[in-house]
Amino acid sequence: MSSVVADNSTVSPGQAPSRVHDAFEWVRSERIESLNLVIEEYRHRVTGAAHYHLAADIPENVFLVALRTVPMDSTGVAHILEHTALCGSKHYPVRDPFFMMIRRSLNTFMNAFTSSDWTAYPFASQNRKDFNNLMDVYLDAVFFSRLHELDFAQEGHRVEFAEMDNPDTELVFKGVVFNEMKGAMSSPASTLWQTLTKYLFPTTTYHYNSGGDPECIPDLAYEDLKAFYRTHYHPSNAVFMTFGDIPVFEHHARIHDKALSQFEKLDVHIAVGDEKRYHAPVYVQESYAFDEPGEVGDKTHLVMGWLLGPSINLKEQLEAQLLEGVLLDDSASPLRRALETTDLGSAPSPLCGLEASNREMSFVCGLEGSRPENTHAMEELVLDVLREVAEKGIEKSRIEAVLHQLELGQREISGDGYPYGLQLILEGLSCATHRGDPVGLMNLDPVLDELRELIQDPDYIPGLVRGLLLENCHRVHVTLVPDTALSARREAAEAERLAGMKAQMDDVQKQAVIAQAKALAERQSQEDDPSALPKVGLEDVPTEMHIASGEQEQVASLPLSFYPQGTNGLVYQQVVADLPQLDDELLDAFPGYSYSLAQLGCGGRDYLETQELQTSVSGGVNASSSMRGNVDDEQSLKGFFVLSGKALARNHAALGNLMRDTLESPRFDEYDRIRDLVAQHRAQCEQSVTGNGHGLAMLAASSGMSPGTALSHRLRGLAGIRSLKQLDDSFSDAGQVKVYADRLAALHESIRSAPRQFLLISEAERHAQVREELKQAWSSVQIDSSNHTPFVPGKVSARVREAWIANTQVNFCAKAYKTVPAEHPDAAALAVLPGFLRNGYLHRAIREQGGAYGGGASHDSDNAAFRFFSYRDPRLAETLDDFDHAVEWLLTEEHEWRLLEEAILGVISSIDKPASPAGEARDAFLCALHGRTPERRQAQRKRILDVTLDDLRRVGETYLRPEQASIAVVTSPASEGDCRTLGLDIQIL
Repeated sequence: MSSVVADNSTVSPGQAPSRVHDAFEWVRSERIESLNLVIEEYRHRVTGAAHYHLAADIPENVFLVALRTVPMDSTGVAHILEHTALCGSKHYPVRDPFFMMIRRSLNTFMNAFTSSDWTAYPFASQNRKDFNNLMDVYLDAVFFSRLHELDFAQEGHRVEFAEMDNPDTELVFKGVVFNEMKGAMSSPASTLWQTLTKYLFPTTTYHYNSGGDPECIPDLAYEDLKAFYRTHYHPSNAVFMTFGDIPVFEHHARIHDKALSQFEKLDVHIAVGDEKRYHAPVYVQESYAFDEPGEVGDKTHLVMGWLLGPSINLKEQLEAQLLEGVLLDDSASPLRRALETTDLGSAPSPLCGLEASNREMSFVCGLEGSRPENTHAMEELVLDVLREVAEKGIEKSRIEAVLHQLELGQREISGDGYPYGLQLILEGLSCATHRGDPVGLMNLDPVLDELRELIQDPDYIPGLVRGLLLENCHRVHVTLVPDTALSARREAAEAERLAGMKAQMDDVQKQAVIAQAKALAERQSQEDDPSALPKVGLEDVPTEMHIASGEQEQVASLPLSFYPQGTNGLVYQQVVADLPQLDDELLDAFPGYSYSLAQLGCGGRDYLETQELQTSVSGGVNASSSMRGNVDDEQSLKGFFVLSGKALARNHAALGNLMRDTLESPRFDEYDRIRDLVAQHRAQCEQSVTGNGHGLAMLAASSGMSPGTALSHRLRGLAGIRSLKQLDDSFSDAGQVKVYADRLAALHESIRSAPRQFLLISEAERHAQVREELKQAWSSVQIDSSNHTPFVPGKVSARVREAWIANTQVNFCAKAYKTVPAEHPDAAALAVLPGFLRNGYLHRAIREQGGAYGGGASHDSDNAAFRFFSYRDPRLAETLDDFDHAVEWLLTEEHEWRLLEEAILGVISSIDKPASPAGEARDAFLCALHGRTPERRQAQRKRILDVTLDDLRRVGETYLRPEQASIAVVTSPASEGDCRTLGLDIQIL
């Protein structure tokens, strides 16, 4: 078979393409039926750079260039280099080409990543002109970076005096990556992973923190950065990967002409070596910073990690994934069941599972919410489970269910987070950088067929357990205990280090620090000439956005919406019920209800049997809600309960029955299970704070502006996390679990009797089949909605000034203003204004000058709220002031039309960004359900394209008034005094 590409040439498996660029050698082509694409492999003849092209009839093209980066310390050299390389290059000598191109592009994705052993620069676009523009800038940034010393000081680390030009004040560390990693390492899970890998990999690059340890980052010298660049950022050490419908010949012509033609082969072989093996298990205890008030007795993390074989061996990797699934896939899996139900901890560790991206794989399991003295008891618990599996084996149906999950994951077209093509590329990237075969890794069908034969042997899984785990002596046990004084000791050590540095400075060195700070400030204030960079303009924007369309019909006397989409053999089903009016107790139970419903028993089965069934016939069932203000009145809220599931088409009938049982007969009498689920939910929510602190702060700041924001803050925001912790703590009284379960049952009865409808998404040719299967599943269900009262929350209007104290070393700041809903004439200008303020003021003030990892603004038209935010921010009051200064800049400065065009492009790029086929259908359905019809969405898009500079000034002056601002910050206990000085109400998370 062949795949037709854009220039009408064909790429046939086993045969060279009709056109191959002279600079590249064709290696092979292989069609992957399950992905409906052809992978072509090439080598650049001179430099040896590898290129894998995924030829697919999809217009969202993806480019990625990756470099093998193997640091042997924790200074963060690869991470800081990733940042600094994007700060100007040979042919684009501007200070900030990366962020400038984000504004001058219709990209659907732009970023850069530092992994443990590679650094990658990916982007995606649906516009060919834009794609080529971005490739030119990316190639130049990677292979011809200027690496200016002041950019290293800004992005990596530097010292300044607290008062920039006053050498009598103390020294402080600054730098974007320095602050980013302070925020990242505030997460206990991140600290746990770094601690585990430090011992699991005693000699190779994974022993070190590739992102950078904040205590080690200041050890990195500028000359070290440049030396690392010269060897690691060379085409001979590069892997290129592309996806989409642009012919590979065009890629090769551009890659060669713009970059590779200017290099010779570099005789340096960068690779991760073989890891030293232990001959007996290793036991270590270390600490993590715990700054929350309260007892720390049950806050210890316990994990066990095994080092397995090489990840580039496809069969061995699939065997390890199969074993992971058998042991941990769901609550009926033996090891996950033991970890979920033991009294030794509150929940399974977030690290549980297989890590297959490193050169050698690792398998991890453990507990959080435990105590140090439980280390050996947890070890025995795990080993007992493994011994039992090794002795008694696993039911064949369980193993087949895990293989089913691997097949489903292979076939599903994703793309609701990262672009689909980028997800495929990232799945093969680690294998490619380790000089393995990413083509084989993407074409799982032959290996899955081999595994199906192997599992016929009842000793196959027991043999894997023995060989990979029980007889594997390279095992590390980490006991990570909370330490309430660790943050203070770190701060004292940092202050002592800085004081020592200052004490050794003479006047000349002090003046050099001041001179560098002034030079950096001057550089940051420079206005670059944007004409040095390529661009797209409003003339390149498509006339209309793509919106999936569906058909409305009836099934089992209920409304059905069917969306025909190219889903590659999967069917997606949703049951959508109108949200009923709920009292406060039932409303507060809604997050736990949504989290628990599909994880309980149903249909006469207990939860273990139900979990087994879910794994064997579906890709998962989950419950959620959808709440949005009306298009013309944010105070009028519409709410829906949504039960979602997906399955391979051959299993859709079974999925329908499972979803019916989930909604009609859940087991709220499984009290132990409910208690365990609350503990697991709490653990997940607590872990989210350091990663999503800016989102949580924005929710809190805008919580007084509409019923939607008030509910979001109450149910899934900071207030919701606090309530969940209190609920979990209340279960120390066993009787409270039954009280809560009864509340869930009452809530469920209200939802079950509400008016409902269905959504089905599949390929068009399956329409009749999936409709009939849905009818068979639901035809016997009777619904009495006569007593249904629609959900109508009260109106909300209040100003908020709050500081939430959490376990974090950095701040997340937010300021919010009341605005207007989607249909208001000012909504379009308010949608464009965030990008205008970010591009023109906030990025420089908050990230470059302030040192935060990120900052910006957004407008939530569903809830009529405009929000400023900062992310992993070393400052607090100064950032809140910068939000005000951004408004002053808007109102007092003269602005170029170019800045407006760039902001509009950003909004349109976000609106037009494609999702997965199923995601596009779900989005279209839910938007229509909330009154966002395709006609209204197209009209709003047109209004955005027509926004003027005068419109931006007008809405800024009208809505962003200082006296109307609400404030919320997420911060550390050390900042509590500063927050009180700002007049913020202290909230303890």
